[in-house]
Amino acid sequence: MRYEEKAKLTAARALVPMAILIASPVLLIAGTPIRRRYLRYVYRDEAPLILEKELGRISIHWFVVTSPLLDWLCWPTELLARLISRRG
Repeated sequence: MRYEEKAKLTAARALVPMAILIASPVLLIAGTPIRRRYLRYVYRDEAPLILEKELGRISIHWFVVTSPLLDWLCWPTELLARLISRRG
């Protein structure tokens, strides 16, 4: 998506949080493994960049990766994973 496409950017800003809220029960239970897999997929070596300022492009993944709502919903399982890893 290009920076100049204001309608698409606005739609992405509105729809990404809605999609995250729909997936919130799953994210609260298994958010950390899902988020880690997703970030590995987005940042893999052969993946296109999520933000290319020189070309004026932005990927939908940028809205997901920078979402504070996703961080907040994955926080309980992240805490649990840290607790388990310390004990064992």
